Amino acid sequence: MVQLIVGDKGKGKTRYLLDKVNSEIKNILGSICYLDKSTKHMYELNNKIRLISVPDYFISDADEFVGFVSGIISQDHDLEQMYFDSFLDIAHLRGQDITPVVMKLKKLSEVFHVDFVLSIALDESDLPEDLKSMVAISL
Repeated sequence: MVQLIVGDKGKGKTRYLLDKVNSEIKNILGSICYLDKSTKHMYELNNKIRLISVPDYFISDADEFVGFVSGIISQDHDLEQMYFDSFLDIAHLRGQDITPVVMKLKKLSEVFHVDFVLSIALDESDLPEDLKSMVAISL
């Protein structure tokens, strides 16, 4: 399953994402991974949640990002959920069509049973039509 949390910059997407991931860790048996553009929120996350600062791995385009996510999934068979804060930045998709990457994540989710929650700094009306059904929260 892929869920999108959408809204313009400064609307509270990160706060919502942090609250959601911290409440989910109490309800699942497997592991959770939180990808962000820095370690700024390290102390706001439960210590059982793995925080990964994506820029530390020199990812330069969307294909490398999908490969990086696939690598994380391949090394953790207990992984149940992944949260992506600042998705447009960490996946290098700002100003581009995000549909192909989101569809690849959806396929990964179906095959490996990992749920993805993406924080996207776009208004819901600016999303491609194919993705509007995945919107969980619009701020």
